[in-house]
Amino acid sequence: MGTIGYLALFLALAASLYSVIAYFLGGKKKQLVLLASGKNALLAACGLLTLSITILMISIFRHDFQIEYIASYTSRDMSVTYLLTAVWAGASGSLLFWVWLLSVMAAIIVLQRRATGRELVPYAASILMIVQVFFVFLLISVSNPFHRLPFVPADGRGLNPLLENPGMIFHPPTLLAGYVGLTIPFAFAMSALLSRRFGDDWIIAIRRWTLLAWLSLGVGNIVGGWWAYLELGWGGYWAWDPVENASLMPWLVATAFLHSIMMQRRRGMLKIWNMVLIILTFALTIFGTFLTRSGVLSSVHTFGQSNLGPLFLGFIGLSLFAGFGLLYYRSEDLKGEAEMESMLSRESTFLLNNLLLVGATFAVFLGTVFPIISEAVRGTKITVGPPFFNQVNAPILLAIILLAGICTLIGWRRATPRNLVRSFLTPVIFAVIVVLVLLAAGITHAYALIAFGVCAFVLSTILYEWFRGTRARHHTRNENYLIAFFNLLGANRPRYGGYIVHISILLMAVGVVGSSVYAIEREATLKPGDATNVGRYKLEYINTDTYETASRLVVASTLSVYNSDKFIGTLTAEKYFHRSYDQPVTEVAIRSTLREDLYVILLNAEEDGTVVLKLLVNPLVAWVWIGGIVFIIGGLFAFWPDRRRALAAPVRSGEGG
Repeated sequence: MGTIGYLALFLALAASLYSVIAYFLGGKKKQLVLLASGKNALLAACGLLTLSITILMISIFRHDFQIEYIASYTSRDMSVTYLLTAVWAGASGSLLFWVWLLSVMAAIIVLQRRATGRELVPYAASILMIVQVFFVFLLISVSNPFHRLPFVPADGRGLNPLLENPGMIFHPPTLLAGYVGLTIPFAFAMSALLSRRFGDDWIIAIRRWTLLAWLSLGVGNIVGGWWAYLELGWGGYWAWDPVENASLMPWLVATAFLHSIMMQRRRGMLKIWNMVLIILTFALTIFGTFLTRSGVLSSVHTFGQSNLGPLFLGFIGLSLFAGFGLLYYRSEDLKGEAEMESMLSRESTFLLNNLLLVGATFAVFLGTVFPIISEAVRGTKITVGPPFFNQVNAPILLAIILLAGICTLIGWRRATPRNLVRSFLTPVIFAVIVVLVLLAAGITHAYALIAFGVCAFVLSTILYEWFRGTRARHHTRNENYLIAFFNLLGANRPRYGGYIVHISILLMAVGVVGSSVYAIEREATLKPGDATNVGRYKLEYINTDTYETASRLVVASTLSVYNSDKFIGTLTAEKYFHRSYDQPVTEVAIRSTLREDLYVILLNAEEDGTVVLKLLVNPLVAWVWIGGIVFIIGGLFAFWPDRRRALAAPVRSGEGG
């Protein structure tokens, strides 16, 4: 069956190449026959790629170990769930999954019957097929998922033990869907440049695609942090690892893009800037895909060394050259329809927010690639650690959060000092009260006070804005306050969904600050019956059990946990040794509350029963995950179709917003 899957890739490459040509010429010459032919070729390529990935999945479930990829990432004792995740567990499979997702999204684009943006589809489809050609070429040339071994192993090596976690089910697919989804706004942006259609049609056509891809990428990052916290056994959820950074960077620039296109639709501003942002976003998604699969930087998330690097770098360079070259060629046609009238306006806060997001992205990019630069210049890789990223990005991200609050209440075009005082007096008073309460509670760390104060300010601006809107509907439409509130949210889903997302960022910021500033950490060596303290907790070591399963040797240490001498339960920290992998895997024990997490890591266990434990108390970590749930709710709420007419003409005035 592998031969059929590989043949399907060859045919998909041919169909994709033909679709590129047919769509481009059909769009340029307005020939309906060519456009229909290009559409058929695109759909055929989607069908062939679907056939190819289906064959890979069937081969995985049939344990066809003669296929090298299946022998490397599966084994007979794996559950059905983890057999499914093997599709994206390795470089070849994940590339096939990547290009299959792209083909499905491209098929949806050409099959949609919406009126807005239809004129842009031919060139957009051509761009999507160019990207598809590149990835299918990688699969048939240097990363063949159907490569066969000269012999048939009795069993496969199995999944890396670090990947045997529920996060494996959600984290890679959501990240990949985010990467792939951000190809669509890039394709429509290039189509707008090629066809000289510089109105809002391309923005309307891609808004929900961009939002869905941005949401998927954000969810992927959050799930990845949760997975790292549970599985890697170091006590944290974000280590500024190169691959973590690679998925964060396009999300930051896409966030700037989503904010910036609001200004283009409302005021006709920042047209060139929006093109720059989407070109950078696309390039960063390819860079993230490259970084995971090239082996150029060391990371627990990478697939190891490969020869994909030069091809990816060439494609990134070509994309940047073509994108910025076309933008420069059309720049005279992209002049803004309005200018910034005042620094005291929503426009100025949006622009500053954009600059800060791009600045944070540049800082992350520089820190990520610095080992490559240092090796090229000095012959030695110099790794940039978390302190650099924290010191540079913490104030930038805090400023971005502050601007989110200012932007909520400040008006378009020009705000008077009197209106500013009237709008922000209540939120400022609320923030000051929160800081004073924290001081009274013994919170004295300067950064924590500033961060919590900023979060309180932004939260109060959102709540105040909701209150004003609800009160207005109550008076003008005679609705009771509860109905008025829900009707307010439903009347403008993108706007109020965005506010919910802002609240999620605040919740996550509270969790990050609490766990970063007030974490307690210590190591303890204990014999059975010994006890130790960490924070408010007393832990009494009971015993260590050793047992075997079909695939691993497990060492499990059990402790009784007391809070102020009150027994609150037991925790069991484990370390296991997989039969096919030399590196032991740590299974941490966590007791989580809204206030803090008690986190226990088994570092070592001796034959006499002595254990070495790493003990941590991580305050407020639960709020990071709660914020992630709120993020999903807010993103889906903003994505859901708006009650208002989707194709309503944009308002280019200083009203509302």
